[in-house]
Amino acid sequence: MAILREEIGEEVDREADRVLHFAAEPQLERIFRKQFRNYNTADLFEKADLKINLEAIDLPAGAYRLIIANHVLEHVDDVTAASEIARILSDDGILVAMVPIVEGWDETYENNKIADEAGRWLHFGQGDHVRFYGRDFRDRMERGGLKLRREITATEPDVANYGLLRGEKVFVFGK
Repeated sequence: MAILREEIGEEVDREADRVLHFAAEPQLERIFRKQFRNYNTADLFEKADLKINLEAIDLPAGAYRLIIANHVLEHVDDVTAASEIARILSDDGILVAMVPIVEGWDETYENNKIADEAGRWLHFGQGDHVRFYGRDFRDRMERGGLKLRREITATEPDVANYGLLRGEKVFVFGK
């Protein structure tokens, strides 16, 4: 994926470095399995290489050089998840993440009183989401120990090639 190659360049050793992909999208999983020798998928509910709770990751500190979490953080306690991701990232590792975000909002919209699927569809755009992010997404990740390195806005040809939405943000964090 051009966006990922542009960010990590030669930083990730495709033969040696470990890659962890939460809630792997099938089209990206096929690509990454070919590119990275030590690639694993992770999910709590779906079929994956590893069954992992993103809020309590049972893996050693510093274990991964690259972690991918696309449209996952809006389902969980994001600050706790960010802290766990920061813990298992190597010192020079990166997290590539995407979330539903409205850049026109200063703050993330959350309402823990909305607990049913219908209410979540209405308020958050999906029945299992617990928030819709505003511009403070970056600050929320920093509270978990991650530092924003770069953000990329999806454009062609990546939109068509990788199933992205035009204008969607890809965030790259380090420790």
